[in-house]
Amino acid sequence: MDITNSQFEILACIERENRENNESCGTGKIAAETKLPPDMVKSICTEFVKSGFLLEDKGGFTVSKTGLKLLEPYRVKRAVILAAGFGSRMVPITLNTPKPLVRVKGKMIIETLLDAVVNAGIEEIILIRGYLWEQFDQLKYKYPNIKFIKNHLYNKANNISSALIAKDLLENAYVCEADLLVSNPHLIRKYEYRSNYLGQYKDYTDDWCFKVENGVIKELLVGSENCYHMYGISYWTSEDGKKMSSDIEKVYNMADGKEKYWDEVALRFCMDNYKIYVRPCFEGDIVEIDTFKELQEIDSSYKL
Repeated sequence: MDITNSQFEILACIERENRENNESCGTGKIAAETKLPPDMVKSICTEFVKSGFLLEDKGGFTVSKTGLKLLEPYRVKRAVILAAGFGSRMVPITLNTPKPLVRVKGKMIIETLLDAVVNAGIEEIILIRGYLWEQFDQLKYKYPNIKFIKNHLYNKANNISSALIAKDLLENAYVCEADLLVSNPHLIRKYEYRSNYLGQYKDYTDDWCFKVENGVIKELLVGSENCYHMYGISYWTSEDGKKMSSDIEKVYNMADGKEKYWDEVALRFCMDNYKIYVRPCFEGDIVEIDTFKELQEIDSSYKL
């Protein structure tokens, strides 16, 4: 059975609440989490109960075995984490420590992402490392499932070199930058419906962003008005992941291709091959720490 994005969001939301809290989920909670109109939520839940995908329980809903089978084709297979870079704007702290391993209030930046991945039930984690690569070994103690791939070109090319190494691992996969401080773990989900990038709506930003029409990303920019600030967490369906495998290699082999960011492959140079949606996030969901000064503002222990 084919389902719409709204139907998917409701079913996935209920499954997560059932799994994490071991309780049923009411329509008010579903509407708040999915940002869908309450009347739509009630209508779809009623339809799903009749179809056997949901069970009514204590004023709320639980996903039935049939409902779980309906979700299974949308299950995320793995998370690919790009962690090879130097983090030059975070000097001096990154002179001895890779940026993802820098601690913020006692916790490594990358831990906030990895904890979210584990909490979502994604068992396969691939981490591309380069600068001070051996320091990432410490992650094995807390995350034994993690697999490392070394990027020998990290200091000769941009992060497209890490994507090139992982080009055959992108089907049904998240691709995440390793230096994002994730405050909302629900940004990483067990199921995804379509290829998407996380973005926060802004009246103006001077950072990487995209223009969006009807939820679809139409243009990648650096600085714009009435746009979505881009965050480095994306998801790729099986179909799009296969296309990315060849497109990454094609862009990498272009003149000055090694200088490109990996996001430019699908959002700029090969945009006609994809239909990528924005997945909205909100203030406080993710914190980007780009400079040492910003780190000092967030964690006073770094102030001199």
